[in-house]
Amino acid sequence: METNNQTWVREFILLGLSSDWDTRVSLFVLFLIMYMVTVLGNFLIVLLIRLDSRLHTPMYFFLTNLSLVDVSYATSIVPQMLAHFLAEHKAIPFVSCAAQLFFSLGLGGIEFVLLAVMAYDRYVAVCDPLRYSVIMHGGLCTRLAITSWVSGSLNSLMQTIITFQLPMCTNKYIDHISCELLAVVRLACVDTSSNEIAIMVSSIVLLMTPFCLVLLSYIQIISTILKIQSTEGRKKAFHTCASHLTVVVLCYGMTIFTYIQPRSSPSILQEKLISVFYAILMPVLNPMIYSIRNKEVKGAWQKLLGQLSELMSKLAT
Repeated sequence: METNNQTWVREFILLGLSSDWDTRVSLFVLFLIMYMVTVLGNFLIVLLIRLDSRLHTPMYFFLTNLSLVDVSYATSIVPQMLAHFLAEHKAIPFVSCAAQLFFSLGLGGIEFVLLAVMAYDRYVAVCDPLRYSVIMHGGLCTRLAITSWVSGSLNSLMQTIITFQLPMCTNKYIDHISCELLAVVRLACVDTSSNEIAIMVSSIVLLMTPFCLVLLSYIQIISTILKIQSTEGRKKAFHTCASHLTVVVLCYGMTIFTYIQPRSSPSILQEKLISVFYAILMPVLNPMIYSIRNKEVKGAWQKLLGQLSELMSKLAT
């Protein structure tokens, strides 16, 4: 295919993490196990929230959305990566590459906005508990969730369109584990200054703005917690806050480090490791941090397991 006397590639070659066969097989087994844990863990969290009426609250509504995003994000990258671990020819068609970029970038953006929404939910719960149910009503929660999905999707659509309009000429080797935005832009055989500006602007809008909202929410939360008279109450509240802030720092921090200044971005290896972190580790960690350590979720698990045990006993008799 030729346009403006420049050859456009029909497929790309993903170089991946390693060319050594033994290393690739080891990574295949490790990442397959983690991917299965991700899918199972997030599916069980969503199922538990649906089955237990005590978890039908705004916090767990947003957690359901977060779990769906985590599974979808991992699925947009990991299966392709697993297949390439065992393949000699690591090709991905042009259209598939564009689709992978759209879904992975979009789902990543949705997660960042969702984290800001969840921080706002915690702000209302801690700072204005008497009006919590009035403020965080079903209609508002639905609109906030829709806003998260739409904003992330629109940003991804725009970035995907302008990226894949660039002439790649004969450059088809992507030194990455997936069709990642900066890795694809680097293939262009024309000046990409406008693309880098677009990446930086969208990063500010979709990363820095929610991140600032998260910081403001937690400044107010910490200020309110410090006014609590009970030492035990303050410790409990700070512990919960610290766990959430850890996830926020990990999720926002590494992406800001990667995308805010494309010209001074980290090394290729660092970019690959960051992508592995988001595709493999974060989807596994989020259910544990937001749910498993939560007393309400533990109580729901115990109730569900008790009901299953009773059912199995009745079936056995």
